[in-house]
Formats: sequence, structure tokens, C-alpha cells
Amino acid sequence: MKKHCVELHQTGQFSRFFLDYIEGKKELEPFYSHAPKLESFKNAIEQKTFSAEHRKGLVDALHSQYANQEVSYAVSSNIEALASERTFTVTTGHQLNLFTGPLYFIYKIVSTINLAKKLAKTYPDYKFVPVYWMATEDHDFDEINYFKLDGKKYQWNSEQTGAVGDFELDKTFKEFLKSVSFAPEVFLDAYASSKTLSEAARKYVNSLFGEEGLLVVDGDDAKLKREFTEVILSDLFEHKPFEKATEATDALEELGYSSQIFPREVNFFYLDKGVRERIEKMESGFGVVNTELRFTEQEMKALIEKHPERFSPNVVLRPLYQEVILPNLAYLGGPAEVVYWLQLKGVFDHFEVPFPVLLPRNFALILNEKVQRKMEQLNWSFEDLFVDLEHWKKTFVKAEASMDIELKKQKEVISALFDTKGKEAAHLEKTLENAFEAGKVRSLKIIDQMATKLRKAEERRLNTQIERACCIQELVKPGGSPQERVVNMMQFYLSNPELISELLDCFDPLDFRMMVLSDESR
Repeated sequence: MKKHCVELHQTGQFSRFFLDYIEGKKELEPFYSHAPKLESFKNAIEQKTFSAEHRKGLVDALHSQYANQEVSYAVSSNIEALASERTFTVTTGHQLNLFTGPLYFIYKIVSTINLAKKLAKTYPDYKFVPVYWMATEDHDFDEINYFKLDGKKYQWNSEQTGAVGDFELDKTFKEFLKSVSFAPEVFLDAYASSKTLSEAARKYVNSLFGEEGLLVVDGDDAKLKREFTEVILSDLFEHKPFEKATEATDALEELGYSSQIFPREVNFFYLDKGVRERIEKMESGFGVVNTELRFTEQEMKALIEKHPERFSPNVVLRPLYQEVILPNLAYLGGPAEVVYWLQLKGVFDHFEVPFPVLLPRNFALILNEKVQRKMEQLNWSFEDLFVDLEHWKKTFVKAEASMDIELKKQKEVISALFDTKGKEAAHLEKTLENAFEAGKVRSLKIIDQMATKLRKAEERRLNTQIERACCIQELVKPGGSPQERVVNMMQFYLSNPELISELLDCFDPLDFRMMVLSDESR
């Protein structure tokens, strides 16, 4: 693939909040610990403390999680390496979208793998392990139960409830699987040989990235949750995370930035088979929303001690949980993720957990041969791919029109005529000036109507070029959203099994620009 980079602000796809962060706006410095730069990792390494006991617990948990799966030497050696105080992780996370969901799922992981490689070259005295954090505890099934390919939506409908990682691949899923028989074996084998959604996701992610040493971590683990009991107690009984996150949220809003997440007094869900519902503080004790479950304060403390795995952190505390159980140096996320982490630094500081280097994942747009050909026909640059289509169409039609479609001169002549004659007529009768003014307005409206007809006629004459632009736009922004947020990887992987290898060659996790990837042969 050939790579051409476009500055993010030129794409029109990113918030000012996100751009201010990666551009290093001074006002945002209190909300993070390390600038998103390679040099920041020296301090991050020095500040990260992770005991031998915690390392042993993590290694044991990963052995259990991978127990029924064959793994590559790279994965096996990376698990063992985590026992060493000189080994650190760099992490990304995402929901368990079917068949990986949108392209940026792959982009997140590729960016993380390449960051580990870059760090290994820069800091050779340490080892860096890439991690994919599976959001197995998420319960928003409607957000993950489909993928889009060639403009078609493939969806699995299920009546199951609770954490999606526990969803069983039952008869309804097997029926759904028949509709996607075209999918690569790496996916079909993973789903066919698995009992749950999380098991299948681990398998296909491992098949796609295992040779790169990527570790798949499931936070829904009793051993790992036990290390988080201090935070669970503080959140439920003291509401410290709510207090600290609210302070940061208010400070950011004073700077003009909109909140991405909204902290609650209690930031945990109750998690059990078929159930993931919010815990709420009540007048006496606690209750679980949409259930009959009620606990006194003493019962809740006993439950935390005995079954910490039943407490699932929400978006406010999931980042902290990740950093508590991993020797992690960096988190790579999408634009919305990056900015919501900035609301959480006070929470990290309160629990004395080092805040990681916060990096955006790589952003990319893949062009096919058909679109590249149409770009050549229109003489479009890579930057032109991100223009507003309606704005481009108006500008293009005006520039290519065979005559003045705005009738600008004619409007000026008619306007001057009515103004002059209106003033002359006012000497005869004062009300005539208003009559001429009203006549001018009517006449200019007629001219505008004629101009619209001329513009539409020119659009019909230039229809071939406009259709080419629409075709390009549909690949760049299918349905109005950026390609990477809509299209599944199979759109390109089915015709190019080397897609992931080529992305690994192209992506630079510290180059914060949009990569436009095109066919190398053109």
C-alpha cells in the first residue's frame, strides 16, 4: 500500500477538544500526566510501580484465560515475560463486535502492536507487550450485534441479557452464521468452536494477531477483580471517584469543553449470569436497578469481600481498573475515548495509580482501484477526499458552468433600475418608492428562480463528474460516517488477505495524521 497523510484538522472528522489535546494546548495540561510523545515513556516507566505479587497474579490469570486455547510462541513468551519487573504493557480496548465490527477495531490493535515495537527499539532495556482488553462485561448488545459489508447489515438477534461476553452462541447464532458463510475461516472456525461470544473473540483476535505477541485480557476475572476491592469500597461508600471526576468535568466545561462521560455516585454494575444492572445507593443500603436485589451496608461489604467479580466498573472506573491490574504505560483509543480519559486524572491521583500516556489510535482511509480511477478523472488530490460534497458540488458547477448561473450582473442591473426609478417616482408620489422596492424584491426572486434552474441544468450537463464524486464520497463516508467507523475489515480482507500485514507496515502510532492508503500499483 502507498500512504499519503492528511492533517486531522483538514478532515472535518474530529472535535476541537481532541485536536487541542494532541496539539498540546496548555490549558489541558492539568488533565494528564504525560504528553503524547515518544520521549514521555521514560518518565512513565520510572513512575509505574507494579509489585511482583501483582505480576504473579496477572500471569496466573492469563494462564487460566488461555487454558483451552493453542497460542503462538510470541503470546506464550509475552505472558511469561510479565513476571519480570522490566516488562510493561501498552493497551487498547474495545467491545466484542461481531466479526470485529468496524475497521477501527483492527486499527486500534495494529497501532498498539506497532507502539510496542517502537518502544522496544527506543528503550531496549525493557520489554513491551501489546494488549487488547476485551470489553466482555459490556451489556449494550445492540451496539455490537452486527457488522456492515458492501452496504448490507448482517445482524444477530438474541433475547439473552447481561454481559455480552457470556452470551452463548446458541441456535439463533448458528442460524445467523449461515448468512455469513462467505466469511474467512479465521472467523467461522472461531465462532463454530466456541461456546460464548468472549471465547470466540479471543480466538479470532489470537488467530489474526497472535504471531505479533498480542495478549487478549478479559477483566471479568475473580482473581483480577480482587485487586480492585479498595476502589469498589471507596466508590460505594465514600463516592470518591464521583467527587474527583466531577471536579475535572466541571473544570473542563469551564474551559469550553463538552463532557464525554457522566460520573455517578456509584460507578459499578452488579454482574451475574444474565444480569448487569446499575447499583444505586438507597436510604438504607443498596439496590440493583431493574431487579429485586437489595443489600444492607454490611451485606454489601461482605459481598465485595467474598465476590468482587460481581462488581463491574462503568466507563468512569474501567480505565482505573485496567491500570490497577496491568503494568501498563499507555492507552490507545479513539477520539472520544482519549478525551473522556482527561476527565479521570483526579480519580487516578486519588488512588495513587499512575496515569498512562494517552495516545490516539491511528486513523486511516483505504481506497480501492475504482475510487482511485475516479479521483484521477476528477483530478482530485487526497485532501479533496475530505471536502463537504455539497460545497464541492456548488463550487464545481459554478467553475465549470458555460454561463453565469448566478445571474449576478443581471441582479445588479435590475436592483439599480428599481432603486433609481423608485427615487424618481417618489417625487410624484411618496408611496411609489415602496411599490418599486416591492417590485424589486419580486423581480430578484424570479431571477433567483431562474438561476436555480440554470444551476440544475448545469448539474445535469455535469452529471458524469458529479456521479463520480458521489461514488468517491460513498467509500470515504458511507451513509455519512467515516469509513473506519462503518465498514467491516472483510470489505478489503476478502480480496486482500495481506491487509493486516500491510497495515502493520504502514501504521505509525505516534504520527497523528489521517493515512490515506491506496493501491501501490497505481
